[in-house]
Amino acid sequence: MVNTADLQRKRDQYVARGVSNGNLNIANHASGATVTDLDQNEWIDFAGAIGTLNVGHSHPKVTEAVNAQVKKFLHPGFNVMMYEGYIQLAEKLSKITPGDFHKKTILLNSGAEAVENAVKMARKYTKRQAVVTFTRGFHGRTNLTMGMTSKVKPYKFGFGPFAPEIYQAPFPYMYHKPERLSDDEYVEATIEEFKDFFIATVAPETVSCVVMELVQGEGGFVVAPEKFVQFVEQFCKENGIVFVADEIQTGFGRTGTLFASERFGIEPDLITVSKSLAAGLPLSGVVGKSEILDAADPGELGGTFSGNPVACAAALAVLDVIEEEQLLERSEYLGRKIEENLHALSKQHSFMGETRRLGSMVAVEIVKDRESKAPDKVRTSQITKKANEAGLLLLSAGLKGNVIRFLPPLVTTDEELEKGLTILEQAFEG
Repeated sequence: MVNTADLQRKRDQYVARGVSNGNLNIANHASGATVTDLDQNEWIDFAGAIGTLNVGHSHPKVTEAVNAQVKKFLHPGFNVMMYEGYIQLAEKLSKITPGDFHKKTILLNSGAEAVENAVKMARKYTKRQAVVTFTRGFHGRTNLTMGMTSKVKPYKFGFGPFAPEIYQAPFPYMYHKPERLSDDEYVEATIEEFKDFFIATVAPETVSCVVMELVQGEGGFVVAPEKFVQFVEQFCKENGIVFVADEIQTGFGRTGTLFASERFGIEPDLITVSKSLAAGLPLSGVVGKSEILDAADPGELGGTFSGNPVACAAALAVLDVIEEEQLLERSEYLGRKIEENLHALSKQHSFMGETRRLGSMVAVEIVKDRESKAPDKVRTSQITKKANEAGLLLLSAGLKGNVIRFLPPLVTTDEELEKGLTILEQAFEG
């Protein structure tokens, strides 16, 4: 009979050391926002497989759809013989994403693959090569997306050389703005920096696309000011640059709207989606202007497993669940409750800096003191470790590793939420 200790030993013996594990227990079954391990210990999930489980673990409607598809066929390969699920999902995504223009969709496997294909299509469409991303941005672990990603360790160190013609523009970080500037002055200053970037670093005439996370995920859940986002979108329009919103972590209700773009009043040329799209099955996509997606000729885009029918069935069920269970409203409710709890805790702990959120995408910055705002990575690691040991799956983030992030499933019950927040409070107390 398998046991936890045996599997932990086998993990060390057979699994690559470069794969990290925040929790060393072994999952046995899971439902909603609760995971049960082999030893029947329960864990409240505030990580959601890094934002992949907006409809929770093993949602009945999703598992039913998956089982029904498995009985039909697993994967004829869309490039070999088409199937209904791919086409239905492409239609659905083309209709629900922001943008008052005709859209098309391509389905792929992972978030990084979606970003790569967005860049490929933008380059083909514009006949330009350069790609602009932002400081603290994260877009994946493939060679191209590593180059687009900002953080060196652990994502890029020793893995180069990276793809050329990738440039990182400034991105406002309101919590760390110079004290002498008001919020408005700081945003204006960053906009001026952005303009200067296209003079000093790369000419706009050579840029195929600007790829932006509206809320930086791995970067620490840094929310972009609306004015800055709208300026970047307009700048792209004026200069013939494809504006790509990376909604891989923000999509499907995480920010309280179906897509974060809606919160910022923008209509991106392309949107990349993945993570919570298929409730844990590998699936991603690029959705956007038909003329951009049609720039490539048949055979120039695709992949062996892209748009797998089982994953498509899961995704169609996910979209139904979000609507039927009113998860957009639930997202805002959960985020507000977590934020209120963090504000209460901050009265007791001076190491808690800014709490920020958009919908249920919530984070708190851990600092040495509130005056200096100096990052405290060590304490952050201690808190997440204690939480994981006590029954709460919790993750950190941030360029300096000092942000605790919250990505609970949107189906989290009030009871699960209360349990998780109680463990969190104990972890903060040390």
